[in-house]
Amino acid sequence: MVLIPTLFYNTSCKQDYKNPNASVEKRTADLISRMTLEEKVAQLRSFSMSNPKLTDEVLNNSIQMDSMFGMGIGMMNPDFDATAEQTVARRNALQNYLKTKTRLGIPTLFIDEAHHGLLAPGADIFPTSIALASSWDTALIKRVYNYIAAEASAKGTHWVLAPVVDVCRDPRWGRTGETYGEDPFLCGMIGSAVVKGYQGSDDGTVMPEHVAATLKHFTGHGQSESGINQAPANYSERTMREMHMEPFRLCIQHANPAGVMAAYCELDGVPAHANPWLLKDVLRKEWQYKGIVVSDWWAIDQLWKKHAIEPDEKSSALRAFNAGVTIDLPLGNNFKQLTELVEENKISMKAIDEAVSYMLGIKFRMGLFEQKDFDINKSKELKATGEGRRLAREAAEKSIVLLKNDNNLLPLNINSIRKIAVIGPCAAVNYLGDYSGIPSQNISLLQGIKNKVAGKGIDVLYHKGVDLTINGDSISMNNYQYINTAEFPDPESSRLNIAQAKRVAQQAEVIVVAVGENEQISREAGTHRMGDMATLELVSLQDELVKAMIETGKPVIVYLSHARPYAINYIAENAHAIIDGWFNGEEAGNAFANVLFGDVNPSGKLTISVPRSVGQLPVYYNYKPSSKTYDYVTITNKPLYPFGYGLSYTTFQYDNPVLNNRTVSVNITNTGLVKGEEIVQLYIHDVVSSVTRPVKELKAFKKIELNPGQTTNVAFNITDNMLNFWNKDMQYVVEPGEFEIMVGPDSENLKKTSLTVR
Repeated sequence: MVLIPTLFYNTSCKQDYKNPNASVEKRTADLISRMTLEEKVAQLRSFSMSNPKLTDEVLNNSIQMDSMFGMGIGMMNPDFDATAEQTVARRNALQNYLKTKTRLGIPTLFIDEAHHGLLAPGADIFPTSIALASSWDTALIKRVYNYIAAEASAKGTHWVLAPVVDVCRDPRWGRTGETYGEDPFLCGMIGSAVVKGYQGSDDGTVMPEHVAATLKHFTGHGQSESGINQAPANYSERTMREMHMEPFRLCIQHANPAGVMAAYCELDGVPAHANPWLLKDVLRKEWQYKGIVVSDWWAIDQLWKKHAIEPDEKSSALRAFNAGVTIDLPLGNNFKQLTELVEENKISMKAIDEAVSYMLGIKFRMGLFEQKDFDINKSKELKATGEGRRLAREAAEKSIVLLKNDNNLLPLNINSIRKIAVIGPCAAVNYLGDYSGIPSQNISLLQGIKNKVAGKGIDVLYHKGVDLTINGDSISMNNYQYINTAEFPDPESSRLNIAQAKRVAQQAEVIVVAVGENEQISREAGTHRMGDMATLELVSLQDELVKAMIETGKPVIVYLSHARPYAINYIAENAHAIIDGWFNGEEAGNAFANVLFGDVNPSGKLTISVPRSVGQLPVYYNYKPSSKTYDYVTITNKPLYPFGYGLSYTTFQYDNPVLNNRTVSVNITNTGLVKGEEIVQLYIHDVVSSVTRPVKELKAFKKIELNPGQTTNVAFNITDNMLNFWNKDMQYVVEPGEFEIMVGPDSENLKKTSLTVR
């Protein structure tokens, strides 16, 4: 039990800020009028539950608590080592201290990571973002994040540092799996669904049992120089606006997230955390954004320690605050300097008050001043329903992409197989991806297949084949500490293991070989760990493992477990079937087994192009007309698999699109033998324009379900928003002229009509 120390607090006769019936604006203005400068600055700083660790002993030490939190605190970062019970108890104790034992009783916002599930022991873990995006199912995605919000809020979370809406145009980047792919419109639409799921509304209101969302990283983070995390993103304003800023604009327009996180990278020589054009002129003035701009972790320190645009911590704090950063994460070390900067007349009190008003406004709107203690039983009740596992399996099934299926090998007939070999380093371990919690159950491919064939008289044979890395199998699940390096196996020993795996596989009638990467290979790179790749070839002789399986003469199904696309040229040419499963969450194995044996018809489609070689990069679909004029000497300039691509166990026939005024429609027929879902994609190209435009741009999509022989008509309204672009004078307009309207199953197989705008 945690005891709360005693400290006096202000009791004036009329305190409008304590009146829950008063408007947020009135409460905010009243509270700011009562605050000292030190109390205001405290609201612009953050702290951590683990630095120092807020144990019961610390929470009971009135002197230590007054020293750390006597002025209040804006946000509190999590303690990843704590159990759920400890987290809830300690958050309750700290919040009670802040609300009852500080002078003004201002509560804090508790932060967590929840990229594809709450980053906590026992939380349900869903497919990583690049996988979920492959479902193209915004309704499903909204349901997933509604559940994640419920699980987070039940443990006392108010604010999550997600989603990542960066447009990824270089898959060497270790954070590719955290993104929704390479298209700005798709990233914006999926990001909007995620924000609505987190916050529980369409208008930005953070509903009860939901959490505030943070868009990140604003902006250019997903196409850094050489694919290196935090490297410069020195692109033109036009490229920034059309590609990297667009998902943020769309999310703010459609979902109004509570927060935006500035990016580590620099734009035109100015780091985002020191860029008033980005954070004030565009975000605040042009887009009228009213939420909080949070710093990325230690990013303000980087202004002097890494970017060298300021000489020290104090000047960096001044630069970041004046650029528009509201709060300093993770420990508020820089913004503690704001008090002196105001006293030195380098920052006005008006500017401080404006920043504080953003912080207090969200706290009032979320009801933190009236919020009761968190109840750990809510978390236990939610887990007891099993909803998370069911939703995780559904999401995994919808996220799987069928890349190849020669001679309709799939689905397998469970009644005609006696032995199946499951081979590969990603077969018996289900990798979850970066920023993952620890689920209570984590179903591998091997376990999923065993679950599926139990009682069917089928032998399941297994061999690992090769190790991905030899210094641990993944992110260490002990205290969330990374294995900072990736050490690879000796080729000679790997080839001996491949020979053994081949002997096992030869006993089976069909072979599933699971290859890819683990979290040591694909993750956020940092000071002491690597995560970006210079190659897109599979590591640790995995191609040789697949070749050995092909040499058996048995049907070979390749399963890909990964977060970034790989140049799988040999596999694409020689495997009989290929299933892209990404890092597919805690139910990956069961979902794969359902697809493998035909209980689920795969419907996912790629949201990022798959290159043939790292030398092709960038290889995104929405390139400029002069970009792909010539092939390379040795290979084509086309991707191995294009954006939007994905097969089904049935087939779909598209008629030619018909344009009626500004509505384009197309008849689509299921010409196969089983029911299936299809993602219908609409692209637009401005034929002649004042500046060069991409050869095609995704502007709409719809997911439909058809029975065998069924035909449906899919219609899209062509709005001005689909035709707008930044013209030669950097005005956002629709230019008159001809537009190609293209509809199809992916970005390459399209049927066209044309629209003339006069």
